[in-house]
Amino acid sequence: MEKVQKTCCSASRNQIEEQVKSDNTNIKEEGIDTSHFVYLEGGEFLMGTETKEGFPSDGEGPVRKIKLNGFHISPYTVTNKDFKHFVDATGYKTEAEVFGWSFVFHLLASKKTRESIRHIPNGLPWWLPVEGAYWKKPEGPDSNINDRMNHPVTHVSWNDANAYCKWSGTRLPTEAEWEYAARGGLVQKTYPWGDVLEPDGKYICNIWQGTFPKVNTASDGYIGTAPVDTYEPNRYGLYNMSGNVWEWCSDWFTPKYHTKTSNENPRFTMPTGKRSMRGGSFLCHISYCNRYRLAARSSNTPDSSTSNCGFRVVLS
Repeated sequence: MEKVQKTCCSASRNQIEEQVKSDNTNIKEEGIDTSHFVYLEGGEFLMGTETKEGFPSDGEGPVRKIKLNGFHISPYTVTNKDFKHFVDATGYKTEAEVFGWSFVFHLLASKKTRESIRHIPNGLPWWLPVEGAYWKKPEGPDSNINDRMNHPVTHVSWNDANAYCKWSGTRLPTEAEWEYAARGGLVQKTYPWGDVLEPDGKYICNIWQGTFPKVNTASDGYIGTAPVDTYEPNRYGLYNMSGNVWEWCSDWFTPKYHTKTSNENPRFTMPTGKRSMRGGSFLCHISYCNRYRLAARSSNTPDSSTSNCGFRVVLS
């Protein structure tokens, strides 16, 4: 029997209202400092998984040998500070601002905010559509990022991330590039550091601790996002490739990814209504959404935004 798919990963904007097309045609490329990016020479690796831990309905396999060209990748996800530079330079308004709301995980919202909620997505009562929530006010109007400038930016849609890339002269990684980088040279391991989630009882990623979705003990140090340089990096010097925030990839999402894309520099380009996300987030837990594994995949509509999704960038 196929494993039943459960997801705490994200809620989609089209569960509340219709999608809109983002317009970033006026954004001009300015470029950013990429001297700290890590260069990966490329080569071959085994992508995907066929283990019983996985979700076959997500299209995590079959395992296959992939060949990639070299590329540069940021060691960190884009931070609130980084995104502020972009907004200050361009005046860009995220889709959360245009729509007037974004999805906030219920334990992060204040009591006042929780009491103001009028609509909740079916089957996802832990996701609150909060009016006034966006990257700068991640839990709603009564919140700010003053002490979180080195945390990953959140409440950014795929379209917002793509606009940042256009301005910065970068791009979003393909799923294959993301997984190749996240594996750090390890072959068919579950996590960026190996197969044991907490080696020697040590927390080395930001995921859910406790009983999802009501009790988060934060025993790993964080109930929400962590700074982008928290925990040890993988063997390629990349931080938080498991947990913290989901990361947008350039591909359109399909469960048939491994059977429909090339074995050389694969990328799924046929529109499906959803874009791929990788890496899991601080909400993932083995009892519910075990998607902080390297081969795990998820998706959302390109205009959706949540308090647990961000992005990192690459250069060809």
